Amino acid sequence: MMAMTKTNEVLKPFENVRRVVIKIGSALLVDRKSGLRTEWLDSVCADIAALRARGIDVLVVSSGAIALGRSVLKLPSGALKLEESQASAAVGQIELARAWSESLHRDDIVAGQILLTFGDTEERRRYLNARATLTQLLKLKAVPIINENDTVATNEIRYGDNDRLAARVATMIGADLLVLLSDIDGLYTAPPHLDPEALFLPIIPEITPEIEAMAGGAASELSRGGMRTKVEAGKIATAAGCAMLIASGKVLNPLKSIENGARFSKFEAARNPVNARKTWIAGQLHPAGELLVDEGAEDALYSGKSLLPAGVKAIEGHFSRGDTVAIMSPEGHEIGRGLAGYDDADARLIAGRKSGEIEKILGYAGRAAMVHRDDLVMTHAGGQNRETKKGRKKANG
Repeated sequence: MMAMTKTNEVLKPFENVRRVVIKIGSALLVDRKSGLRTEWLDSVCADIAALRARGIDVLVVSSGAIALGRSVLKLPSGALKLEESQASAAVGQIELARAWSESLHRDDIVAGQILLTFGDTEERRRYLNARATLTQLLKLKAVPIINENDTVATNEIRYGDNDRLAARVATMIGADLLVLLSDIDGLYTAPPHLDPEALFLPIIPEITPEIEAMAGGAASELSRGGMRTKVEAGKIATAAGCAMLIASGKVLNPLKSIENGARFSKFEAARNPVNARKTWIAGQLHPAGELLVDEGAEDALYSGKSLLPAGVKAIEGHFSRGDTVAIMSPEGHEIGRGLAGYDDADARLIAGRKSGEIEKILGYAGRAAMVHRDDLVMTHAGGQNRETKKGRKKANG
C-alpha cells in the first residue's frame, strides 16, 4: 500500500519549478446554467500572474469550449452528437479565448491560443512544430492557452479528454510540473462519494496496477475525463520526468490555495527523467531511415554529444524532420535512435560536411545537429559493441 506518512503541509509544490502546465476542467470553468464562471477565471489568472512574477513559465490546457458553446447555443442537457459537439466547440472556442485573454490582460499578460489535434502531438514533425511555437510564445512572455481542436477532431482520432493532452504538452515543452485542477482534491483508494472508508493518497511514488485500479469514471456531463484519465496522464508525465498534482479547483485562487496548504495528490516524477524519455524514443517509435556514422562520431555520441553532419557517412531510407532514424556504427550495427533534424533529401546534401557549411549548401540556416542529443538515445547493445571493438583495437596494439 502507498506510504501515507507525508502530508502536503511539508510539501512545497512550486518550489524549484521552472515551468508548469495547468489543466482546467470544464466543470470548473463553465456552469451549465449560467455559463462562464468569470470570478473563478479571474482568480486563476491572478494565481498565474503570481507564478509568472516568480519567474515560472506557465502554460494552460483549458477545457470548456464545448461546454461553453453548448451553453451559448442553449443546447439541451445530455450527450451530444459529433456534429453538435463540433458546432458547440466552434462557438465556445471564440468565447473561451476571449475570456482568457481579457482576464490575463488585467495583469498585462498576453494570451496565445493553441488548438491541437491528436496528430499534432503523436506525429513527430507536427510535434516539433507545435513545440517550437509553444517555446517561442514562452520566450515572448505570453501564456499559451491550449485546447484540443474539437471542431475538426473525430471520435476515432482524438484524445477525448484534456488530461492526457495536458500530459503530452507537459512532456513536449519540458515542464517540471503538471497540475490537474479538478472537482476532487486528489486520488483516493476508492470513490469517496461511494465509499466513506476511502483513504486519501497524498503521495504516489509510482503508478502501479493497484493505483490504476483505484481510478473511477467521469463525474459530470460537462467533463469527458475522470480519475482514470488523470492516472493515465500521470503515467505519461511522470515517465518523462514531470511530477503531477491532482488538486481541487472548486475554490477561488486554487493555485494559491495549494501553496497555502490545501491538500493534493502528488505523482512523483521518474527518478531518471532523461533516460525515461529516451527509453520512450527508443522503444516506441519505428525508425524511418538509417544514418551510418564514422568512428569519431560514434565516440562523440557515447560521450553525450549530438550527431553532427560531419560524422555521417551514408543515409538510407526516406524520412522527414522529426521522424525516428536509426544510428548505425561504422560496422553497420545499430547503436542508437533519435529524431532527425532534417528531411532525408537535405540530410544527404550535408552529410560529411561541417555545420558551418549548412547554410551555403541548403540555402537556409538549418540546425547545427543532424540529431540533437536531447532527441537521441544510445542503445545498450551498441555500447557493448563499442567496448568490444575498443578491446580488440587495444589487443591488436
